[in-house]
Amino acid sequence: MVLGAVDRQIAGEVDWAQIEQLEILGLDEVALKKGHRDFVVLVTSRQAEGHLKLLGVLPDRKLETVEKFLLTIPERLRAMVREACIDMCEGYASAVKKSLPQAQIAADRFHVAKNYRDCADQLRIEVQSELKASLTKEEYEALKGTMWLFRRNPEDLDQEERRQLALLFECAPDLKRAYDLREQLTAIFETDHSKESGTAAIKRWMKSISRSGLTCFDSFLTTLENWMDEITNYFVSRQTSGFVEGFNNKVKVLKRRCYGITNLTHLFQRLYLDLEGYRLFGL
Repeated sequence: MVLGAVDRQIAGEVDWAQIEQLEILGLDEVALKKGHRDFVVLVTSRQAEGHLKLLGVLPDRKLETVEKFLLTIPERLRAMVREACIDMCEGYASAVKKSLPQAQIAADRFHVAKNYRDCADQLRIEVQSELKASLTKEEYEALKGTMWLFRRNPEDLDQEERRQLALLFECAPDLKRAYDLREQLTAIFETDHSKESGTAAIKRWMKSISRSGLTCFDSFLTTLENWMDEITNYFVSRQTSGFVEGFNNKVKVLKRRCYGITNLTHLFQRLYLDLEGYRLFGL
């Protein structure tokens, strides 16, 4: 009975006739099953008033799938799209370039940050493993708890936490260099750069990495070389996929409420209800 009521009132796909403007798109994937399996792609739009609009739930992240969906957007709306916020996924980028050639592609800043922060954190894991083997039990006890201190914003640390982190850096100078370089790149993104000055600042940072002798950022340097244009498009309008990431939390909660949900039509309907239900059916 409930399914019947939902099917009668909620369509299983977007009604383009109800959408008047479409300027910013977000593409992101979410795993429907535990262990990051069965990825589906959520296509959303942030409307002018800040309202999030669900446009589609795609069965996979292949180029053909994403491109086919984008081409179903009516021409009048496709012409309005000026920016697409995406993960650093070649399929997303290629599909947007083919279907929405006028749209600027911006690699999500927070995915970029996770990438380079993970590089520094991997070095921390290796260093702490070496320190555990070389220090006495009492000496290593003084370094316990530094994982969270290393990951946090330096400005959020109190004096005692900074002292504890300094002790770790005293034992591992290379880790201190990686930490400082990580924070320097974050500061570049926090600075009010233009695309040109932001690109120049990131290239100077890349040279600093080369001079440092550190290898932990090597994979990220490759990412920068391959995605520099999309990453530095962030400085143009400072758009991020934050609105998509927040929406992903709704999906996670929905999966728990439903004890898993794999039917994509039902998933679209339930997400649509979460976003639009009170506005459409609330008293």
